Amino acid sequence: MEVIEGCRLPVLRRNQENEDEWPLAEILSVKDISGRKVFYVHYIDFNKRLDEWVTPERLDLKKIQFPKKEAKTPTKNGLPGSRPSSPERDLKTLDLSLHTPAAGIGKTIPTPGLPYLASSASLQRVPVVKIPDRTNSIENVTKNLLSKRKLEAVSLTTQCSPATPVAPTPEIPTPVFAQQNGSVRRPVSAVAGRKRKAGCLGTDEDSQDSSDGIPSAPRMTGSLVSDRSHDDIVTRMKNIECIELGRHRLKPWYFSPYPQELTSLPVLYLCEFCLKYLKSLKCLQRHLTKCNLRHPPGNEIYRKGTISFFEIDGRKNKNYSQNLCLLAKCFLDHKTLYYDTDPFLFYVMTEYDCKGFHIVGYFSKEKESTEDYNVACILTLPPYQRRGYGKLLIEFSYELSKVEGKTGTPEKPLSDLGLLSYRSYWSQTILEILMELKSENGERPQITINEISELTSIKKEDVISTLQYLNLINYYKGQYILTLSEDIVEGHEKAMMKRHLRIDSKCLHFTPKDWSKRGKW
Repeated sequence: MEVIEGCRLPVLRRNQENEDEWPLAEILSVKDISGRKVFYVHYIDFNKRLDEWVTPERLDLKKIQFPKKEAKTPTKNGLPGSRPSSPERDLKTLDLSLHTPAAGIGKTIPTPGLPYLASSASLQRVPVVKIPDRTNSIENVTKNLLSKRKLEAVSLTTQCSPATPVAPTPEIPTPVFAQQNGSVRRPVSAVAGRKRKAGCLGTDEDSQDSSDGIPSAPRMTGSLVSDRSHDDIVTRMKNIECIELGRHRLKPWYFSPYPQELTSLPVLYLCEFCLKYLKSLKCLQRHLTKCNLRHPPGNEIYRKGTISFFEIDGRKNKNYSQNLCLLAKCFLDHKTLYYDTDPFLFYVMTEYDCKGFHIVGYFSKEKESTEDYNVACILTLPPYQRRGYGKLLIEFSYELSKVEGKTGTPEKPLSDLGLLSYRSYWSQTILEILMELKSENGERPQITINEISELTSIKKEDVISTLQYLNLINYYKGQYILTLSEDIVEGHEKAMMKRHLRIDSKCLHFTPKDWSKRGKW
């Protein structure tokens, strides 16, 4: 039996617990190496970064699903045309034995969509109430309310299915107040915006709008334009085996459009200061004798300890910006990469040592955003992940928004890892504000959504979605209250104890520009 492209069958892999499992996988490509076939597989319901080449021993041929043949249709030159497709329905399954290993489908973590405010009415302030236990009855909560003013009803769309119709987003009401406990969640589809050809790459996006990670209605706006309509077998496969960047060797997760002649190399070498790509170690060594850079080009706008941020203009430093985009594309999926970097600013975070400033991560943003986006793409390089640098990048983006006097939000949809990082940052930042509230004249503390947004520069829709995600919003006797349980408070305090890296606004030297004047470009 010949295994061809498009077949689906169980493939042996090791999970995070180092246990064997047999998830269903699709064969994307087959190639011969020294007379031995190897197969490039994509594990169904798993992220593409886990795709890999496997040997025949890891395939379970006892239960194989062949691709469904499409009906042959005549073409213009009269020749019949047919194309095998991946098995979706009407699968032809061969069971060659009575006993087959269980094909364990990998578990995926749902990525809830970011809710948007659909409709609202004027609200009065609602007190923030701390309750000792989640199990407390609503009667106990109401005892802590000092005022029982009636409010007009407001409907907050949390997270509903993509098919659910959503009303246009009106202007958010001024005040809303917090309490702790309760609330519902339903996903909302992303809002379509203006269409624009962007320079740079998009965010690594597994859409929150559908369970399979494919946006049901992709948003064609900003710098992230990727509806997967351009996907083919080439861009679905990793094309770079390994990247050497300074003292680190990185294994790419996704396809990146480096020159074709470099994709067959066992290692692609990058200068860690200018990010130029070279084909051999000898070429890199020769380049380093000529490269005068010891830090990213552009202006250093922040330094505290060994951490620095550099602001890079995509028009003035085009080569560096394009090289940064190519590197980032190795770790960001579902986006379109263009070489027009002029409309973008890049903020590169570095760590300093005696050899220079080494890139840790970056984020990009549009010089002019009509939708209040303060981040287009954001990435922490794999060697620096899970060390707090992701939150530091996010915190820095909001610090810039504070200086600009604006509220901001990242371009949507967010990737799985991006969504986790932003959810965590939003939750910690908002809870930090609520925990610091002090009562006046013996009354319970009160705060509005607008006030939270102004203090943090987090957009109102993101504030509301986070409160709903944390189940803090309750509605009782005509008013909204935010209830903070002991579990929420304890969890927040533990999380903040682990968060050592913070942005110090005193170390930021940044003057925003008015990019609406074309002369500034």
